[in-house]
Amino acid sequence: MNWSEIYLFCFIVGFSLSVLSFLAGAVHIHLPFKMHFPFHGAHHGAGGHAHTGGAKGGTVKGGGHVSWFNASTAMAFLAWFGGLGYILSAYSQFVGLVVLAIAALAGIFAAWLVFKFMVKLMNEESSHLKDEDYRHEGLICTVTVPIREKGTGEVVFLQAGVRRSTGARSHDGKPLEKGSEVVIEKYENGIAYVRRWEEFSS
Repeated sequence: MNWSEIYLFCFIVGFSLSVLSFLAGAVHIHLPFKMHFPFHGAHHGAGGHAHTGGAKGGTVKGGGHVSWFNASTAMAFLAWFGGLGYILSAYSQFVGLVVLAIAALAGIFAAWLVFKFMVKLMNEESSHLKDEDYRHEGLICTVTVPIREKGTGEVVFLQAGVRRSTGARSHDGKPLEKGSEVVIEKYENGIAYVRRWEEFSS
Protein backbone atom coordinates (compact mmCIF):
# COMPACT_ATOMS: atom_id res chain seq x y z
CA MET A 1 0.00 0.00 0.00
CA ASN A 2 1.51 3.33 -1.08
CA TRP A 3 0.97 6.74 0.51
CA SER A 4 -1.81 7.73 -1.87
CA GLU A 5 -3.79 4.65 -0.87
CA ILE A 6 -3.16 5.32 2.82
CA TYR A 7 -4.43 8.89 2.45
CA LEU A 8 -7.46 7.71 0.49
CA PHE A 9 -8.23 5.06 3.13
CA CYS A 10 -8.04 7.69 5.92
CA PHE A 11 -10.36 9.99 3.98
CA ILE A 12 -12.91 7.24 3.33
CA VAL A 13 -12.93 6.18 7.00
CA GLY A 14 -13.17 9.72 8.37
CA PHE A 15 -15.78 10.90 5.88
CA SER A 16 -17.90 7.74 6.14
CA LEU A 17 -17.97 7.82 9.94
CA SER A 18 -18.86 11.52 9.87
CA VAL A 19 -21.81 10.85 7.54
CA LEU A 20 -22.99 7.86 9.61
CA SER A 21 -22.71 9.88 12.82
CA PHE A 22 -24.79 12.66 11.26
CA LEU A 23 -27.45 10.24 10.02
CA ALA A 24 -27.60 8.46 13.37
CA GLY A 25 -27.93 11.64 15.42
CA ALA A 26 -28.74 14.87 13.64
CA VAL A 27 -31.53 13.61 11.40
CA HIS A 28 -32.59 10.71 13.67
CA ILE A 29 -32.35 7.98 11.07
CA HIS A 30 -32.34 4.52 12.66
CA LEU A 31 -29.37 2.55 11.37
CA PRO A 32 -29.27 -1.27 11.51
CA PHE A 33 -26.51 -1.03 14.12
CA LYS A 34 -25.60 1.14 17.06
CA MET A 35 -22.66 3.52 17.09
CA HIS A 36 -20.84 4.38 20.29
CA PHE A 37 -18.22 7.10 20.18
CA PRO A 38 -15.97 8.12 23.10
CA PHE A 39 -17.28 11.63 23.39
CA HIS A 40 -16.95 13.41 26.70
CA GLY A 41 -19.58 16.10 26.93
CA ALA A 42 -20.88 18.37 29.62
CA HIS A 43 -23.05 16.98 32.36
CA HIS A 44 -25.19 18.63 34.97
CA GLY A 45 -25.45 16.79 38.22
CA ALA A 46 -28.51 16.97 40.39
CA GLY A 47 -28.12 19.81 42.80
CA GLY A 48 -24.97 21.02 41.06
CA HIS A 49 -24.18 24.65 40.42
CA ALA A 50 -23.04 26.12 37.14
CA HIS A 51 -19.64 27.69 36.96
CA THR A 52 -18.05 29.51 34.10
CA GLY A 53 -15.01 28.29 32.27
CA GLY A 54 -13.68 29.34 28.93
CA ALA A 55 -13.14 27.21 25.88
CA LYS A 56 -9.46 26.90 26.78
CA GLY A 57 -8.76 23.41 28.01
CA GLY A 58 -12.22 22.25 26.99
CA THR A 59 -14.06 23.50 30.09
CA VAL A 60 -17.61 24.65 29.48
CA LYS A 61 -20.31 26.26 31.59
CA GLY A 62 -22.14 23.94 33.89
CA GLY A 63 -19.02 22.12 35.08
CA GLY A 64 -18.57 19.93 32.02
CA HIS A 65 -15.48 19.16 30.02
CA VAL A 66 -14.96 18.48 26.32
CA SER A 67 -11.97 16.29 25.61
CA TRP A 68 -9.60 17.50 22.90
CA PHE A 69 -9.53 13.94 21.59
CA ASN A 70 -13.02 12.63 20.87
CA ALA A 71 -14.84 10.94 18.02
CA SER A 72 -15.82 14.16 16.25
CA THR A 73 -12.33 15.65 16.21
CA ALA A 74 -10.80 12.31 15.22
CA MET A 75 -13.18 11.96 12.26
CA ALA A 76 -12.48 15.54 11.15
CA PHE A 77 -8.74 14.91 11.33
CA LEU A 78 -8.95 11.69 9.31
CA ALA A 79 -11.17 13.21 6.63
CA TRP A 80 -9.05 16.32 6.07
CA PHE A 81 -5.72 14.55 6.52
CA GLY A 82 -6.69 11.83 4.07
CA GLY A 83 -8.45 14.05 1.57
CA LEU A 84 -5.77 16.71 1.25
CA GLY A 85 -2.99 14.14 1.47
CA TYR A 86 -4.48 12.14 -1.39
CA ILE A 87 -4.92 15.21 -3.61
CA LEU A 88 -1.38 16.45 -2.99
CA SER A 89 0.23 13.04 -3.40
CA ALA A 90 -1.66 12.26 -6.59
CA TYR A 91 -1.75 15.63 -8.35
CA SER A 92 1.12 17.75 -7.02
CA GLN A 93 4.88 17.73 -7.26
CA PHE A 94 5.49 17.88 -3.52
CA VAL A 95 7.71 15.20 -1.99
CA GLY A 96 6.32 12.70 0.48
CA LEU A 97 7.39 14.38 3.73
CA VAL A 98 6.04 17.76 2.61
CA VAL A 99 2.70 16.21 1.69
CA LEU A 100 2.58 14.41 5.04
CA ALA A 101 3.30 17.61 6.95
CA ILE A 102 0.71 19.66 5.03
CA ALA A 103 -1.93 16.93 5.39
CA ALA A 104 -1.24 16.56 9.11
CA LEU A 105 -1.53 20.33 9.67
CA ALA A 106 -4.79 20.41 7.71
CA GLY A 107 -6.17 17.54 9.80
CA ILE A 108 -5.15 19.20 13.07
CA PHE A 109 -6.71 22.50 11.97
CA ALA A 110 -9.99 20.78 11.02
CA ALA A 111 -10.06 18.92 14.35
CA TRP A 112 -9.41 22.20 16.18
CA LEU A 113 -12.31 23.90 14.36
CA VAL A 114 -14.65 21.05 15.29
CA PHE A 115 -13.50 21.20 18.91
CA LYS A 116 -14.07 24.97 19.13
CA PHE A 117 -17.53 24.56 17.57
CA MET A 118 -18.46 21.85 20.09
CA VAL A 119 -17.36 23.96 23.06
CA LYS A 120 -19.22 27.02 21.75
CA LEU A 121 -22.38 24.99 21.10
CA MET A 122 -22.36 23.47 24.57
CA ASN A 123 -21.76 26.87 26.18
CA GLU A 124 -24.72 28.31 24.28
CA GLU A 125 -26.95 25.43 25.37
CA SER A 126 -26.05 25.83 29.03
CA SER A 127 -25.74 29.64 29.18
CA HIS A 128 -29.44 30.11 29.89
CA LEU A 129 -29.19 28.09 33.10
CA LYS A 130 -28.77 30.09 36.29
CA ASP A 131 -27.92 29.03 39.83
CA GLU A 132 -31.60 29.08 40.79
CA ASP A 133 -32.33 26.55 38.04
CA TYR A 134 -30.57 23.97 40.20
CA ARG A 135 -32.44 24.74 43.41
CA HIS A 136 -34.86 22.09 44.64
CA GLU A 137 -37.00 24.29 46.88
CA GLY A 138 -40.42 24.98 45.40
CA LEU A 139 -40.39 22.13 42.88
CA ILE A 140 -43.57 20.09 42.50
CA CYS A 141 -42.88 16.36 42.78
CA THR A 142 -44.65 13.02 42.73
CA VAL A 143 -44.06 10.42 45.42
CA THR A 144 -42.83 7.22 43.75
CA VAL A 145 -41.81 5.31 46.88
CA PRO A 146 -44.22 5.78 49.82
CA ILE A 147 -42.88 7.89 52.66
CA ARG A 148 -43.36 6.09 55.96
CA GLU A 149 -44.19 7.91 59.18
CA LYS A 150 -40.98 9.66 60.24
CA GLY A 151 -39.29 7.66 57.49
CA THR A 152 -37.85 8.19 54.05
CA GLY A 153 -39.31 7.56 50.59
CA GLU A 154 -38.62 8.86 47.11
CA VAL A 155 -39.97 11.58 44.83
CA VAL A 156 -39.45 12.40 41.16
CA PHE A 157 -39.45 15.83 39.54
CA LEU A 158 -38.37 17.75 36.47
CA GLN A 159 -35.43 20.13 36.74
CA ALA A 160 -33.87 21.97 33.82
CA GLY A 161 -35.85 19.66 31.52
CA VAL A 162 -34.40 16.51 33.09
CA ARG A 163 -36.35 13.93 35.11
CA ARG A 164 -34.68 13.43 38.49
CA SER A 165 -35.37 11.53 41.69
CA THR A 166 -34.27 11.98 45.29
CA GLY A 167 -34.90 10.66 48.76
CA ALA A 168 -37.69 12.48 50.57
CA ARG A 169 -39.25 12.91 53.98
CA SER A 170 -42.48 14.52 55.09
CA HIS A 171 -41.94 17.93 56.68
CA ASP A 172 -44.13 16.98 59.65
CA GLY A 173 -43.16 13.31 59.85
CA LYS A 174 -46.54 12.09 58.61
CA PRO A 175 -46.74 9.34 55.96
CA LEU A 176 -47.30 10.11 52.28
CA GLU A 177 -48.70 7.53 49.93
CA LYS A 178 -47.36 6.71 46.47
CA GLY A 179 -48.68 9.07 43.78
CA SER A 180 -49.09 12.05 46.10
CA GLU A 181 -48.24 15.44 44.68
CA VAL A 182 -45.89 17.30 46.98
CA VAL A 183 -43.74 20.44 47.05
CA ILE A 184 -40.15 20.53 48.25
CA GLU A 185 -39.82 22.95 51.17
CA LYS A 186 -36.12 22.44 51.77
CA TYR A 187 -33.32 20.22 50.54
CA GLU A 188 -30.54 19.13 52.87
CA ASN A 189 -27.87 16.42 52.64
CA GLY A 190 -29.50 14.78 49.64
CA ILE A 191 -32.96 14.59 51.26
CA ALA A 192 -35.97 16.63 50.17
CA TYR A 193 -38.41 17.68 52.89
CA VAL A 194 -41.83 17.85 51.27
CA ARG A 195 -45.32 19.08 51.99
CA ARG A 196 -48.55 18.07 50.25
CA TRP A 197 -49.44 20.27 47.28
CA GLU A 198 -52.99 20.60 48.55
CA GLU A 199 -51.72 22.46 51.60
CA PHE A 200 -50.32 25.18 49.37
CA SER A 201 -53.20 25.37 46.91
CA SER A 202 -55.98 25.46 49.54
